[in-house]
Amino acid sequence: MVFKDYYKILEIDTYKVSIEDIKNAYRKLAKIYHPDININDTLAEDKFKDINEAYDVLTDKNKKRKYDRMWVSYKARNGAFDPSDFIKKHEINTEAFSEFFDLFFGKKENQKPNVKVNKNTKMFVGEDIETEIEVTLEDTFFGITKTLAFRTTKGTIKNITVKIPEGIRNGEKIRIAGQGKQGINGGKDGDLYVKVKMIPNTIYKIDGANLIKELRLTPWEAALGTSLNIDYLDGNSLINIPAGIESGEKLRLPRKGHKTSLGQRGDLLLDIKITVPKELTSAEKLLFKKLEEISEFKPRNHNIKKENK
Repeated sequence: MVFKDYYKILEIDTYKVSIEDIKNAYRKLAKIYHPDININDTLAEDKFKDINEAYDVLTDKNKKRKYDRMWVSYKARNGAFDPSDFIKKHEINTEAFSEFFDLFFGKKENQKPNVKVNKNTKMFVGEDIETEIEVTLEDTFFGITKTLAFRTTKGTIKNITVKIPEGIRNGEKIRIAGQGKQGINGGKDGDLYVKVKMIPNTIYKIDGANLIKELRLTPWEAALGTSLNIDYLDGNSLINIPAGIESGEKLRLPRKGHKTSLGQRGDLLLDIKITVPKELTSAEKLLFKKLEEISEFKPRNHNIKKENK
């Protein structure tokens, strides 16, 4: 009796593969050996039957688990396969084994199948489709519903509603079951995968669940301290800027950042940048000159002293 190596048929080297790996291998070979592109080619037709038989077994978790035990035993014996040996070794009920053996290798020669199989009624799973959708930071924060328009093979426009969940990240994919290519002869339709592409934000930088926002201060605000009203994605707060703050320091506003997919909230980090006016009025020049005369603050000397300590 011939043992069919379903993994070899699908051009897979090991049984330790995921269902998705098996599906990918099937899709690749189905495109090559499909009857529609191999008309009157009996070899391609036989190959196509084999890869579909392999697909049916290996994508069913229970069938795959049983088949894998047979496959490992077959490989261990370097190609010699003895059903009675396998039954004895694994203490399998003979009636159950016979049913399982028939499932994979067909009925025995002295048995007649009750159902005639027509190759034209074979079911094929539809291919998955992947597309991309652009969203803003605000879309991923609040969540939003968008509509994608597709042109079908019949030339009609098909609209699909996509729900962008709160906390989704750039590059993540949303799966919409059954919205891929149509299955053949009643086969399951493929899925649609929508990849999220986030439009760069001009105000915020994203760091995980945290957001970073630049906060520009005047020299006198930084020196004296001040209170400012700070906007964030869903509100604003009055915060105190401590006196003597320097450029490069960061102030943290807890739970005012982005969201995670679990609904948790990150922080908002204010990146301090001290800026000076590029053009000064006469009065401002006088004040800065006066400050220069009376101030004992020497930042360069101060840094040197700190380094020598």
